[in-house]
Amino acid sequence: MNPAAPHYLPSFVTGPGQSDWLMTAMAVFLVVTVVSLGLVYLKLHALPEHMAHRTNKVQLQFVAVLALLALFTHNAIFWIAALLLALVELPNFSTPMNSIALSLEKLSGRDRDGEA
Repeated sequence: MNPAAPHYLPSFVTGPGQSDWLMTAMAVFLVVTVVSLGLVYLKLHALPEHMAHRTNKVQLQFVAVLALLALFTHNAIFWIAALLLALVELPNFSTPMNSIALSLEKLSGRDRDGEA
């Protein structure tokens, strides 16, 4: 020890060739914190997709595309649009339209192939 150094040194001051436990602890803490925050960010980012699983397939795909656009472009408006679209239940337009088309086919006397 150098004679000019104080006799009492804090525990984080290490001698030459020894490992610095404070730097090691902070490095581990930093890695754990960054990974944890990344997981929270991705979990929050996937929230609209998880909410849209109760909707129909087209709406789920549209929400997934909006969420992916928001992830890649960092535009929050896409994520907000995906979240709002996941919350709103869109009406089913295809079933009544198919029923109308089938009824018109029966009335006209045609089958599905267009033959009379």
